[in-house]
Amino acid sequence: MVPDPSDRRADEPRAEAQELLDALEEAAPPDLPTLSAEQGRALLGGLFTPDVDPVSVAEVEEKKIRAYARDIRVRTYNPEPGGQLPAVVYFHGGGWVAGNLDTHDSVARSLANESNAVVVSVDYRKAPEHPFPAAVEDAYEATKWVESHAEELGAGGGLAVAGESAGGTLATVVAQMANEKAVGAPEIDHQLLFYPVTNHSYETPSYEQNHDGYFLTRRAMVWFWSHYLRDDIDGANVRASPLRGRLDGLPPATVFTAGFDPLRDDGFQYVAALEEAGVDVSHTNYEGIIHDFANMHDLDGFPGLTEASSEVLEEGSAALRDTF
Repeated sequence: MVPDPSDRRADEPRAEAQELLDALEEAAPPDLPTLSAEQGRALLGGLFTPDVDPVSVAEVEEKKIRAYARDIRVRTYNPEPGGQLPAVVYFHGGGWVAGNLDTHDSVARSLANESNAVVVSVDYRKAPEHPFPAAVEDAYEATKWVESHAEELGAGGGLAVAGESAGGTLATVVAQMANEKAVGAPEIDHQLLFYPVTNHSYETPSYEQNHDGYFLTRRAMVWFWSHYLRDDIDGANVRASPLRGRLDGLPPATVFTAGFDPLRDDGFQYVAALEEAGVDVSHTNYEGIIHDFANMHDLDGFPGLTEASSEVLEEGSAALRDTF
């Protein structure tokens, strides 16, 4: 039974989340919706690229995928070179506008080490320079490439897609595209979705409850969508709003949501739709936490969400280990 929306959020944010929110309020950074895309990238890039030593992974390499006369940059993380590990294609968050291989490097490293899989992080094209469906096209081509180059990557023991926020959208859209069984479609075993965007809509209880004051705001989501979509009609496209897509036959899913996140009910709705379609799905809602918490272990100049980040990455990695 799906909980009532009033039960999806704690009475107040967890202590470490509140500490971060208080620090952000005191620092008073620029309001994202008032910035250009380039300024927004700089703001978020600075926050999520702290000057700390990264967690060690045995082998980290950058490569370029050639697809349709363009290059897609990827970074591979192999915790056990010389083996034949599962592969996880990972798509970072950032509202399809911001984010890159560096801003989400720590998440990719954690997933590689803790799930004992080759993680391939994809630097897909960003809006508004490359609006929808450019990111989707890159995500799908990168996933096909990983499957076809498994031996080169030291992989071949299964394939999963994973992503955070907008990257979670890309991950499940790729799973839906693969499920259409076109020639060359990859065989995906699992989808790991951290607080995904699943519908171009702001009409949910979580948008009402969490519209402002909890890091990600409703106004910021409007800003992201307005850069990503060529026109509002694109929002109805199943490649942008996977909640509206065909869900039966999809691979099993693990979904994480946060109580103080405008996108919380996007995740709840998608979980319910997957279950109705007969898809095996596991869902954990972190009731006292804010959006993007998996990537908040270390932040530049602000308190991190060390405990919550570690918890969700361990849980996500356990789901991958169980799959493979």
